[in-house]
Amino acid sequence: MKKGNPGKARFVRRIPISGFASPARKNKPEGKEQRETLRLTVRGLFHGAVKMEAEDGTAYACARENAHGTLWGDVVEAERISRERVRVRKVLERAHEEIVGVLHEKQGVRYILPLERRLPQGIAVRPGGEEAHDGDVVHTKVVRWEDEGGLLVRIDGVLGSFGEARAALDALIVSQHLRTAFGEDVLREADACKPADLADDPTRTDLRGLLSFTIDGSDAKDFDDAVSLERLENGLWRLGVHIADVGHYVPQGSALDREAYLRGTSVYFPGRVLPMLPEQLSNGVCSLRPDEDKFTMSALMDIDEAGSVVHTSLLRTITRSNARLVYDDVNRLFDGDAAQRERMAGLEDTLLAMRELARRIRQRRQAQGAIDFDTDEPKFILDEAGEPVEIAKRARGEAELMIEDFMLTANEAVARFAKARGVPLLYRVHEKPDPEKLDTLKDFLDGIGVDTRGLRHNAQPGDIRAVLERTRETPEFSVVSTLALRSMQKARYDVSPLGHYGLAMADYCHFTSPIRRYPDLVVSRALTAVLTGGRPALHGDALADAAMRSSDCERAAVEAERLADKLMMARFMHGHVGELFDGIVSGVSEWGLYVALSNGAEGFLHVRTMDDWFDFDERRMTLRGERTGCVFSLGQPLCVRVESVELESSSIDLAFAQPLNPKKKEKSDRKKERERLRGFRK
Repeated sequence: MKKGNPGKARFVRRIPISGFASPARKNKPEGKEQRETLRLTVRGLFHGAVKMEAEDGTAYACARENAHGTLWGDVVEAERISRERVRVRKVLERAHEEIVGVLHEKQGVRYILPLERRLPQGIAVRPGGEEAHDGDVVHTKVVRWEDEGGLLVRIDGVLGSFGEARAALDALIVSQHLRTAFGEDVLREADACKPADLADDPTRTDLRGLLSFTIDGSDAKDFDDAVSLERLENGLWRLGVHIADVGHYVPQGSALDREAYLRGTSVYFPGRVLPMLPEQLSNGVCSLRPDEDKFTMSALMDIDEAGSVVHTSLLRTITRSNARLVYDDVNRLFDGDAAQRERMAGLEDTLLAMRELARRIRQRRQAQGAIDFDTDEPKFILDEAGEPVEIAKRARGEAELMIEDFMLTANEAVARFAKARGVPLLYRVHEKPDPEKLDTLKDFLDGIGVDTRGLRHNAQPGDIRAVLERTRETPEFSVVSTLALRSMQKARYDVSPLGHYGLAMADYCHFTSPIRRYPDLVVSRALTAVLTGGRPALHGDALADAAMRSSDCERAAVEAERLADKLMMARFMHGHVGELFDGIVSGVSEWGLYVALSNGAEGFLHVRTMDDWFDFDERRMTLRGERTGCVFSLGQPLCVRVESVELESSSIDLAFAQPLNPKKKEKSDRKKERERLRGFRK
């Protein structure tokens, strides 16, 4: 394969930040070169060097011989030797003292292939340890590091075989270092939690007479939020969003709190959940199950006809949900289903009024420029053994959009309330898009003839929203949406209200899911402190640490969920090797094409199977064949064959359904003239 690159590839990207790394600077004696000492995290290989990243996102490169054998995720102390290059002094934190992998044996030599693909493949196994056989998924511990004579592990346990879906998922969970079991002290505190009783907290506002209900997916068990709606005499709507008061049961510093802090969030896998809190709370005393009294935090928002919140009241309450509704049923009601109208006779008028209010709230947000990416998420239908038998797309009907609109409204209202009163809070922040990635989006849009004049480096959310609207009905929309999403910075938590770019909101926080997200629990506790005349327990450096920890846990959960989806896709496609599928090009690299198949899976088509030499245009994200003249770009439809599936690496390899045919090139006028002159000379 020929690695062409018309545009000059930049080795690393560095974002200049005023005053960056100054706390880590160490002075040297006068007359000697001054060096900066940095605390960096290893992020993998990039163009043959080790990529490392500072906490502020600044990227650096380290030659492999200067990296001290560091592995992905390690935290190191390094000195900067040039603007974008560093040299590792020592490893501060090892990210992979334990490694999960598949054991293989060849000619008497044993080694593992780690499930974490960013680790070196083929790690040597020390003789001895727990007995295991070729093909077993094993749990190992590192006994020697790369810079000590080569990476070496010993087997500490056998987790099962990749032949079983549940064992494969268990192995993935262990490989991602996720917390599974709860300690005895945590469970003891959870067991001691009593159901809500107003006599235990008589200062709460009693809203049990208010018509409220939950709306969730059919498989949900942890009900964080209930909603209510009233029409006021002044013509305004009063929307109530009632959130489980988890802080009442999980006080700051308790064993439950410490465990929730370490987990940061619940993690959702196909057919399995790793909850942030024990089931006694998440599915029990905190969950807003119907016809049960619950301690809640209620946001009552008065909203005008334009969908704007004109007044907000935050209260500590006791509520009682009147019904547990399911999205699919509510969507059928909205579609006019007679049977659903009969079943929901007492709730129909309220639900229809909620739908109308949500539409107005949504229109207001859209007018402000809020971006709705509407990405397709896979939903796996599993059999009794946990094997995937179908991949469906998670539909977002009007019921889902309605609840989303109400939760966004409540989160914004709480953030404004806290900011106006100077309450220390964890804000949900989303900064401006990455300029380089925005350029990639712009180049692609230029290539398909979409007006991109608004996509400058200072593009506003409304500019990106306008592009999505212009391309919504085109075949390339899914790719445009994906590229636009990739151009965004990752949302995170911060102690400062830096705004949320994607939602076009100046103030935003997470308040509505304290059963499954730690930041929401922090916000709930802060509001309780203010409403009871106290001071939030978490502030200053401790609050900043909670923001960083919560962001890290969220990223780890998203990555683990992505890997689990990939694992299930591979298991499903394992039964479809040799079959043909339609798909579209969802990614382009110098090594080949990522193809999103029509059934929701994604595979890779390597250039070595394409029977040509290809030039990779990094800027336009295209591959161009030298012999055939074929050009492959994002959004291009393809018909492919599933060539093979590797369960251990969750990889799906594809090939073209038909061989590539050289394109007949039209002769240029200049070439035609040369041939005409040659004819005269004969």
